[in-house]
Amino acid sequence: MRGWITRRAQGFGWAQFVMLAALLVCAGSLLGFAALVDETFEGDTHAFDEGILLALRNPADTSDPIGPFWLEIMMRDFTSLGSHAVLLLIGVLSFGYLLLARKGMSAGLLLVSFVGAMTLNSLLKQGFDRPRPELVAHLAEVHTASFPSGHAMLSAACYLTLGTLLAGVAHGRRLKAYLLGVAILLTLLVGGSRVYLGVHWPTDVLAGWCLGAAWAMGCWLALRGWLAWRRASAARNRQAGSGSPAG
Repeated sequence: MRGWITRRAQGFGWAQFVMLAALLVCAGSLLGFAALVDETFEGDTHAFDEGILLALRNPADTSDPIGPFWLEIMMRDFTSLGSHAVLLLIGVLSFGYLLLARKGMSAGLLLVSFVGAMTLNSLLKQGFDRPRPELVAHLAEVHTASFPSGHAMLSAACYLTLGTLLAGVAHGRRLKAYLLGVAILLTLLVGGSRVYLGVHWPTDVLAGWCLGAAWAMGCWLALRGWLAWRRASAARNRQAGSGSPAG
């Protein structure tokens, strides 16, 4: 029995495991987003949203966040990591590097992931048109609708896409895990800072994380599928060429 399990594990390699994990993340995130939409706009998450926001503020003054003053400064810095300006800069620099490294498919994936996520988030914000929370004072300037969080969704799409691309060329599972861990940490810091600063309901951020993760994993799976199809086509062409009769 143990030998059979070992053979099956060897047959189901690391690459297949990663693909399955990405597929599960994509599907689970989409289901999570759908559930959040349903629960949020039926009003079932109202108590949860209010409870989290109030727990992060001084009970005597809801304009004062909990913790020392330097924590508020840090959160303002963290939230800028999910701004359009910072993400655009990171995207352009990464896109240029991938082109110089002759990674055209990866560069294309990055472009589709960034531009697609920004477009999708803008359309969803207009469609849902959820007001920003007025329960506590806003500690950052905002101009758009609240659901889903643009910072949370775009940082997830950006950093998770970059994390998977970098992990794909890294050597060793520890380094791969580290790169993906950094991508996840940056995504969590950006989303968490939006709630701490009082500019988003927690469910806005959860929805942004879900959709951003699904988008990043979906784009990466599409790239892997396209590369696998190209390799299979090239192999078939080689076989056909080697099997053709000499002229």
